Amino acid sequence: MAALCVTEIVSYGVIYYAFPVLAGQIAAGTGWSRTAVTAAYSAGNLAGALAGVPAGRFLQRHGPRPMMTAGSVLGALSVAGMALATSYAWFLAAWLAAGVASAGLFYPPAFAALTGWYGPRRVQALTALTLAAGFASTIFAPLTSALAGPLGWRGTYLVLAAVLAAVTIPAHALGLRLPWTQPPPGPAAAGPLPDRQVLASRPFLLLVTAATLCAFAQYAALVNLVPLLTGRGLSPGLAAWALGLGGAGQVAGRLCYRALASRLGARGRTVAIIAAGATVTLLLGLLPGPAAPLVAASVLAGAVRGVFTLTEATLVADYWGSGRYAAVNGVFNAPLTAAGALAPSAGAAIAAATGSYPALFAVLAGAAAAGAGLAAAAPRPAGQRGRSGGGGQPGREAPDAIG
Repeated sequence: MAALCVTEIVSYGVIYYAFPVLAGQIAAGTGWSRTAVTAAYSAGNLAGALAGVPAGRFLQRHGPRPMMTAGSVLGALSVAGMALATSYAWFLAAWLAAGVASAGLFYPPAFAALTGWYGPRRVQALTALTLAAGFASTIFAPLTSALAGPLGWRGTYLVLAAVLAAVTIPAHALGLRLPWTQPPPGPAAAGPLPDRQVLASRPFLLLVTAATLCAFAQYAALVNLVPLLTGRGLSPGLAAWALGLGGAGQVAGRLCYRALASRLGARGRTVAIIAAGATVTLLLGLLPGPAAPLVAASVLAGAVRGVFTLTEATLVADYWGSGRYAAVNGVFNAPLTAAGALAPSAGAAIAAATGSYPALFAVLAGAAAAGAGLAAAAPRPAGQRGRSGGGGQPGREAPDAIG
């Protein structure tokens, strides 16, 4: 747990959160357009989505240690490659490699590790991990900015590559040595469904589509929050503070997840969280001001994002058990990651087509609402059928098969 908390902070901080701080310097220093620089970043995220599927299967078979250690090595080399890039093709290739590395560094493999090792206590473990990782932007955004002044973007990326290597390689190689054994099947299941049956099942298709729509809406709203708020009259500084406070909202939301899980079953809380995301996104689009309600809505949106992270992390185990979590979750998470990669450019295109950022937020709210409807159409997990209330105690093993 300690190793993963530290490595998630560093991995997200170096590969994910440093780029928005450095993007302007990269474009100015190389002559590449800001669009081209951002496209390389998005391509890396898409590569991570594609790599997540085989990565999940490999982790399922061999455990987290080799996968995450290899991700650390490739991640450090990739970030160093960005710093040394002498052409845009080199820079793009480095980002594609970083995306592949992220499949062994970001939340999905860490969630799979904790789900396998902690079993019925996975909710507490996942909550602790996401609370720690929530500070990645708080630490690395200002650190990157402080380094960029004297070192430039190339020197900064070299330092960050060294940090990634020095922290995550030994932490993964030495800290993830617990035996990797498959959890037993759930008590109500005759045996786990084969992966292909799970992936083709109606519950999986409905839930992955619902979660993808929600992820797209949340990422696009997050990226376009500052221009929405400045268009409402907030200063750029105050809009940035509102965005930052959304991170605090994520932490607060994650602290509330256990109470939510004790009252609502897997389907109920999925519908509730996606619907809450649609509501707060629409609220942001409709509120004309003043500043205080807009900032409060931004914090609330952050809280919803925080709870959604844990909802998505536990959904596969709640429906299909933890025995094949890594492999199934690798497929489940791939379209969500792709949606996050496409959200910045797609959100900007929607804003241009509709003529305003408030209209964009209305469209995003509609997408999330459609996701809530799809989640509501999914059957309950087998162990929760016939129950009108919540899902019982959080972290209780769900059956490995759906009837």
